[in-house]
Amino acid sequence: MVKIEAGTKRYALDVGVLALAHSVVENNPFSERLQDALDRLSEKWDVTTIGVKVSGVEDLVVLALARSRGPFRLYVEVGGRFPALTSATGRLVAAFAELSDADLGRHFKQLNWDNAPEFETWKKEIRAVAKKGFAIDRGNYMGGITVIAVPVLDSQKRLAHALVAIGVSDQLTKERTQSLTADLMLEARALS
Repeated sequence: MVKIEAGTKRYALDVGVLALAHSVVENNPFSERLQDALDRLSEKWDVTTIGVKVSGVEDLVVLALARSRGPFRLYVEVGGRFPALTSATGRLVAAFAELSDADLGRHFKQLNWDNAPEFETWKKEIRAVAKKGFAIDRGNYMGGITVIAVPVLDSQKRLAHALVAIGVSDQLTKERTQSLTADLMLEARALS
């Protein structure tokens, strides 16, 4: 798991960590159920689906993913991290974290977008999550890409995970987006 770098007496993680991580994922029933849900959604809707662990407002960790069959490929790997308040998932995280406007403003300035929404628009979208139960980012985070995120709640109704679907905006019409969102919400409820 740990190797000693010859001559420097420094320690570094070795490939044994991968085996340990793999066994943790394999022996976790939630991970298996999550992967099954992502596979179903990706296959039915031909989108990339991701399951993320939420543990605060700093970053998210990818737990599982299923890639679309289409030409669009998103570079993301299990174990990868990204800023928690980014894109549709970020709107979910911010809504459940109940951040003040000042905190939202501070975080908003640090986010990277292809087409940043106005801060006031972003705040309204965050507030709408409580009513709608999901969030959609249509081309803000990545131009031409739609990201849909729905919450997976723990036993105390706190945001623990999120299911995320990512596809090409031109292929996700309003009706298709609504139907995909409904399926995401059904899968999320089954995982909660």
